[in-house]
Amino acid sequence: SDVAFADKIKHVRDPKARMQVVWNYCKGKMVCETDDPKDDADGENDEPKKGHGGCGAAQPLIRKEGLKLFVQYKRSKDDDEEVKSLQPDKRLFPPHEVYTALKKISDADLHMLGLSEDYARPEWMILTVMPVPPPPVRPSIAVDGGAMRSEDDLT
Repeated sequence: SDVAFADKIKHVRDPKARMQVVWNYCKGKMVCETDDPKDDADGENDEPKKGHGGCGAAQPLIRKEGLKLFVQYKRSKDDDEEVKSLQPDKRLFPPHEVYTALKKISDADLHMLGLSEDYARPEWMILTVMPVPPPPVRPSIAVDGGAMRSEDDLT
C-alpha cells in the first residue's frame, strides 16, 4: 500500500537484491503506520483501495544476545512513570512468539520480500520437530574398546 516502497522493489528481479532493498527501506521504520483517512470527495465510482491496516504502535528494536532474541521498546518522553515501571525496557522474545509472527506473513508479502512461498517460508527456518533417524540408518558406534557395537546412540 506504500507507493514509494512499491516503486523501489518493482524493478528489482534478483531475490537477494530485493531483500536488501526491503531491509534498507524498512530498517528506519519504527512505527506501524495507520492508513490515511479516506477522502469521500475523490470519486464514488472508484474502487476502494485496500490499505495495510496499521495499528499505529511503536515497533521494538530486536537484538540478539548469544542464541536469544530480545525486544526493546524505546521510551517516549511523555510516558507516565507508572507505565515505565510496569513494562521492562528489554524482554526475551521467545521462539514460539517468533514462530507465530513469522507464520502470519502472507504469500504476497513473501513475494515482495523475494522469498518463495513454496520453498522458503520463514517459519520453516525454526525447528519445531527434532528429526531422528531410525536405528538401522544410524552409524555404528564402538563400545568398550571395540568389542561391542551399538546403533542406538544419537551422538
